[in-house]
Amino acid sequence: MSVPDAADTHRTAGVVSRGTAAVLDLIVVGVLLGLLYAGLVLSRLALNPGSFRFPALDAVFSGMVGFVAAVVYLSLCWSVSGCTAGAVAMGLKVVGRRTTRLKPVTALLRAIACVVFPLGLAWVAVDAQRRSLQDIVFGSRVVYVRP
Repeated sequence: MSVPDAADTHRTAGVVSRGTAAVLDLIVVGVLLGLLYAGLVLSRLALNPGSFRFPALDAVFSGMVGFVAAVVYLSLCWSVSGCTAGAVAMGLKVVGRRTTRLKPVTALLRAIACVVFPLGLAWVAVDAQRRSLQDIVFGSRVVYVRP
């Protein structure tokens, strides 16, 4: 008698719950970026209070920092627990093909793909197995962990 894979014991999440979790994660990344900026402001103030001015950040720098922050946040969450803050709020978890957690390299590559091409999530609405394009490429699934 074979034991079912961990990924097969839960129902695959749909586009609405996954989209809501993604928006919540976007808010979390925005807060993280705000905290990074506040840290930059406070460190500049502490190091040179006499000639303090708020730092002016250009779009390229801000975009790069935002990209890195989002990728690090997603990949760490998925490789450690399978859940981001948005996933916890929606009762979701990202699982691999045969394991309950993604391998760190797979989580990193999936995070990059999700940040670069977020519209891949829309494929969940048309796929019979409710997989995003990133799920298809990296062999992951997003499942409900709450009944």
